[in-house]
Order: sequence, then C-alpha cells, then structure tokens
Amino acid sequence: MKKIANISLLLLVLSTGFQACNDDFVNTKPLSEVPNELVWSDAGLSEAFVVDIYNGFGVGGFYEEEMASMTDEALFTHPNRGINTVTESRSNPADQGRIMDTYEYGRMYVRIRATNIAISNLKQAKFDQEKANKLLGEAYFLRGYYYQQLLRFYGGIPIDNKIYTLNDKDYMVPRNSYAECVDAIVNDLDSASLLLKDSKAAKGRASETAALALKSRVLLYAASDLHDANKAGAKSALLKAYTKPEYLMYTSGSQTERWTKAKEAAKAVLNRADFAYKLDLTSAVSAEEGTANYMALSLGGGSKMADAVAARDMILGRYFVDEKDERGGWVGRDNGPNGYHNWAGNTPIQLLVDDYETNDGKKFDWSNAAMAAAPYQNRDPRLKATILYDGADWKPRPADVTKRDPVNQIQTGQYEIINAEGAKVTHFGLDTRKSPVEDWNGSRTGYYMRKFVDPDPAQEDQNTRQRVPWPMLRYTEAVLNYVEACIELGEEAEAKAWLNKIRFRAGMPAIEETGAALKNRYRNERRIELAYEEHRFFDARRWMIAAETIGRKANIINITGTLKDNKKVTLYKYDPSNYTYNYVVSNIDPGIENRSWNDKMYFTSLHRDEINRNTKLIQNPGY
Repeated sequence: MKKIANISLLLLVLSTGFQACNDDFVNTKPLSEVPNELVWSDAGLSEAFVVDIYNGFGVGGFYEEEMASMTDEALFTHPNRGINTVTESRSNPADQGRIMDTYEYGRMYVRIRATNIAISNLKQAKFDQEKANKLLGEAYFLRGYYYQQLLRFYGGIPIDNKIYTLNDKDYMVPRNSYAECVDAIVNDLDSASLLLKDSKAAKGRASETAALALKSRVLLYAASDLHDANKAGAKSALLKAYTKPEYLMYTSGSQTERWTKAKEAAKAVLNRADFAYKLDLTSAVSAEEGTANYMALSLGGGSKMADAVAARDMILGRYFVDEKDERGGWVGRDNGPNGYHNWAGNTPIQLLVDDYETNDGKKFDWSNAAMAAAPYQNRDPRLKATILYDGADWKPRPADVTKRDPVNQIQTGQYEIINAEGAKVTHFGLDTRKSPVEDWNGSRTGYYMRKFVDPDPAQEDQNTRQRVPWPMLRYTEAVLNYVEACIELGEEAEAKAWLNKIRFRAGMPAIEETGAALKNRYRNERRIELAYEEHRFFDARRWMIAAETIGRKANIINITGTLKDNKKVTLYKYDPSNYTYNYVVSNIDPGIENRSWNDKMYFTSLHRDEINRNTKLIQNPGY
C-alpha cells in the first residue's frame, strides 16, 4: 500500500498545474485489494476472509478420480491416469496431490497460513467481539482440519503458526513429532469448540459439534496400531528400521490411555443426540426401509427422493449450490453407466461387493451354490443403495435409448436373444464396454457407483447438475469411532449395543460375536457403512491390514445370460424365468491396473520440491 501511496503522491505533484482535475482522483484505491487494517476492523470483510479459507475443502471427495479407487472399494475405469499408478506401489506424490488436492502439502499450508493470519487478527478485532469470536472459532477449526489432513496422509509435519513475511530470513522448519501434531490439532479443536459453543452454524461451516467430531477422528487415529511404535514395528520391518519413528508414531506412553481418550472424544459427539438419525431402534427394520434409510443418509438432504430428516446425520458437509461448482455437481455423470451416456469413473470392484453380508448376517460365499446362482439377492440392504449391479432397477434411460430398455434396468453382462431372422445371437448389455449405445466409457468391473447419485427420475446425470453434498463429518462416523474404542478397551457389550443401532437402521440383524471375531465384524461394518467416503484408504493403513486388503488385485464380474429351453426373447430384460445366469469372478487385466503393496505406502512421501525448499524436512521411510 505504501507503493500505491507514493504513486498517488507523484500524480498529485504532476497535476498541480491542472486546476480542473478532481482532487478525489488521488484517493482512488485498487478495486481488487483491501488494506489489512480495514479487513480486521469490519465484520463483513473479516467474515469474507474466513469464508475463503473453506475453499481448501475443494469439492470434498467428489473428484473425477476418487480416493475409493486407491483402495479395495473401486477401480478407476480410464487407465494411464495418475490414480492407477498409485495402487501399483509407485506412490508418485505429484499424482496424489493432483488427484486429491485436499491432501496436497503445499495447498494445505496455503490454507494454514490464512488461518494463522485470521487467528492473529481476530484476537484483537475492532468490531463486535461475539461475531469476532465465532469467526475465530471457525479459523481454529479450519487450521485443525488442514493439519489433520496432512497428518493422516504424511505423518508428522511442521506445526508452524508463524505469519511469515518477505523480511524473514529463514523459512526452514523441521517436522514435529506425531504426538506434538496430535496435541496441536486437539488444542485448536478445543479452542474452536469453546468459541463456537451454542452458536448456530450455517450449512457447510464449522460448529461446536464439528470440532468435537474432528477431535474424535484425530484421537481415534492416534490410538491405532500404525501410530504405536511397538505395534507398528512388530508388523513392519520398514517402519521398525526408520530412524525417526517419532515423526510417524508414539514412541512412549500407553496405547490404552490413547484409546480411552478416543472413546471419551467420540462419546462427547454421541451426546449430541439431535444429530442421530433412526438410532433408537431395538430390532432391524425391513430390507426396503434399510435401503431407504441408507440412501437418505448418503443423499444428505440433496434429493427430493429421500427423507430429508436424514441430513441431520451430516455434522459438516461440502454443499453444492453454486452453478460454478464444476465437479461437485457431476457425480452421476462422472460415475454413471455409459448406457446413460455417463463416464463410468470410479466403479466398485468385486472385493467390495463380496463384503456385503447376506441379509441374515452371514458372510457371502461363492462356494455356496445358492448364493453363487443369485449373488445380488438377499444381501445387506445397503448394497442396493450403494452399487448398481446387473439387473438393478435404475432411472429412465435417455430418450435415444428408451426403446432398447423400456424397463430401465442395469445391463452389465452379455445375453442370448432371438433376432429378426429367428436366430440366437448375443446381446451385449447397454452398460458394457461393447454396448450398442456407446462402446466406450463402460465399466470394466461389471458394476457402477450408486451412492451419492441423485435417483430422481428427472435428474439426467449427463447434463443436469445435482445437489448432493459431500460428508465431511458424520454422526455415524463418531458412533463407529466409539464402537472401535470400546472394543479395544474390552467394553464389548457397549460396543455391540451401538454397533447394532447402525445395523438395525440398515435392516441387518444384531452382531453377537466377541473377541477377534467382533473386531473383524466391526471393521467390515465400518467398511460397508462408510463406503466411498475416503475412510477405507486410512482405515486399512492404521489397522495395518493394507497388505491383505487394499494390496489385493482388483477383481471384476463376468455375467452371461443363457436362454432357457423354448424361451424366445427379442428385447432383453433381466428375468430369471427366461434366463440362466452365470457369474464368474476374475482379476482385472494387469495391463489396466496391476495392484501391489509396499510398506512405504503406509505414509505418503514428501515431494522432492518441498524438501528442496525446506532442507530441514526428513523423508518418510522407503522413499
């Protein structure tokens, strides 16, 4: 601003001979800039500054290439993109940052710097203190959130709350220990919850409960095996050999105490019962209601086709109401079937489908002849609300496809039909890569993503934006956090009581197991309930089961429909009375994606550019 003032002074001197000149001219300020002292003396300008920091949320998880496709949930259909190489142990951080910029090192620190500026100035704001305190609480939350994103991706990172200027001589800062990072984040979230106490939060903005929910997540991760030096070292030689274990885990202290803190933090969220949705049931609802309940939760109030009350479960969401939000409103187009002119982006793999239990609580088993003959019948009701499978009912086809499929069913197999000449020929499903509608943009796995896609029949995904929000923090996540902490502390009755509340809502029977079996059932329940929500990537790592879960080859389903004797079908539709269906599971062609696991993938590498800029950074193990 001094430079601007000097230029104005020069103009004043030069204009002294021009008496007709308006003196106001010299006071003109740049339209795109606001002086620092004005921002923090005006409530509206201060709020605008803080609101802009939320842009670090990006589009939540609704990118074209989703984190689900870096796990055993999904496969990204289009090869030769960055996300396909991450699962092959290449772990190129440039690709990871490009795909999910909500975890990218430099981008997160840009937002953290902005929170530092806000926090410093809002402590001495020159306007209404109540308003200033609310904005200050939001800034503390946002700083905690962005540090948390870095922490769960990279391990310990520099906790640097200094506001740097061009006059600073040293910008080099070492990494803090994992424990120090957790403490700093928790302190920020405690400050946020106090400052936001009893204040009413607008949609998409931080609240007291959001701060409590994020604290629950951070402490759950901190208590997990990956962040305990003894447990991690016993399970991974690479991690045991790392010379700076304090960057990644606790090297002292009690894991039991950490689980106790995680339990207490989760319980503080559970006490906010006004966020609970249908968690007061004592037995399972019907399968139809279970599907409807789960669909309503995933739509978050963003569709007229589901119970809007379910939106209460979303403690914090990334909402899409602005037509300029390019990616967030195109989930259906990005991931829907090519037979609807969509792009088939992040398609579920068979590993995920197989982990949905039968509706009586049994594990699905391909060696069971009855299950193998009808794999989508009598399953966990959440399957129908999450995944589009062969024969599933879906929305009306586009006008140019209606005659090919008047009953609107997903077709991901190949089936016999009778042609005009009376000969038996093969009809390739409308939603396959040999589709007569589009022989590209088809699923390679035999499935499509349904969760988060607005099922409104009027919603034509390829050309109509939807309004389904991304779940940043959910009440249900806190319930699951509480269950996990209780299991780890041996409080199994309490754990099962809360876990079964979620299952009853979904139309599933109670879990009765104990010990290791209960832990495994819980982990599968979390996998199913939080599918496609960016939890599996971190859960498999912090449980240290990544090698046997997300390190597996991606697999697919091949479906054929053979006409039964004397059946003459000329226009295909799913119909077991006309067809004998055969289902064969196989691994994806390794030329498309060849997944593997290396223990270095427990943590993401720090990009070489960042290390060059800050030579005090020490790289993660294995890179």
